[in-house]
Amino acid sequence: MNKTELINAITQSTDLNKTEAGQAVQGFLETVTGSLCKGEKISLTGFGTFAVVNRAARCCRNPQNGKKMTIAPRKAVKFKPGKKLTEAVS
Repeated sequence: MNKTELINAITQSTDLNKTEAGQAVQGFLETVTGSLCKGEKISLTGFGTFAVVNRAARCCRNPQNGKKMTIAPRKAVKFKPGKKLTEAVS
C-alpha cells in the first residue's frame, strides 16, 4: 500500500473527504519525522513503537575486490510492533 492507497482507505473507513484524509496523513508523517529527528520515542499502544537507535561502526569486506572497509556509525529508525498488531498479522 502506498500513500495514495492509504488516503483512499482512510476516506472509505471514516467520514473524511480525500483532502482532509491527505492532510491528516501528511500531518502524521511530519509529526513522526519531527519527533524522531529530536530523538524522541513514539509509542502507539497496540500498534508499536518507533525509536531512533545508534548503529556502531563496523568492518566488512567489499564483495567486488575483497578489501576490508569500515562502515561509519549512523542513526537508524527502529520499529517494534505492538502485541495487537502482531496478533492481527499472525
